[in-house]
Amino acid sequence: MARVLELDAGLAEVGGVDVDETLLAGKVTKQLIHDACVMYHANRRVGTVRTKSRAEISGTRAKMYRQKGTGRARAGHKQSPVRRGGGHAFAKRPKDWSYSLPRKALRAATRMALRLKIEAGELRLVKSVDLPEARTKYVAAALSAGGFTGQSCLFVTEGIDAALVRAARNIPKVTVIPRSDLNADVVMRHRNVLVFADAMSVLVGSAG
Repeated sequence: MARVLELDAGLAEVGGVDVDETLLAGKVTKQLIHDACVMYHANRRVGTVRTKSRAEISGTRAKMYRQKGTGRARAGHKQSPVRRGGGHAFAKRPKDWSYSLPRKALRAATRMALRLKIEAGELRLVKSVDLPEARTKYVAAALSAGGFTGQSCLFVTEGIDAALVRAARNIPKVTVIPRSDLNADVVMRHRNVLVFADAMSVLVGSAG
């Protein structure tokens, strides 16, 4: 059992609850978490780079000047890769870098990442966030009161909380996502993970 701090609507510490981290993941395999993060990074690569090869450079293929008798180094045509404006010897082409791991492996990696956050004391339970309006200043004030100013924070809600998303989207290093969109990469990229109580109960209850 691990002790997880509990925060009130103002993100101030009000106590703690015991959470059985083994319900999220029986063990932590760091290699699986790494593989999942690498996959998510690869899938974000655009891969639209393209350069011209020698065959695609317009112009004559004639020799620039005769081979001997000029006092200069011998040279071929202007499209040579060694000359400015020439084509690339190994021209780059568009490439699709995306690939996918098994769905069960990705789910397991997400749960292992959450368990790592619990063991590191970087996961906290939040009942709600006090938002009189969907304004950035209310979320910024709550983060300041909780001591999270300047730190990366990930809010995990059970559903789509439109008000919280609008209020937090202008704060650097603060992300709000629903539980259904949770993955190992987004968990590991944030120092603090603030999980709403209803989302945490679903995560623990749906183990396995």
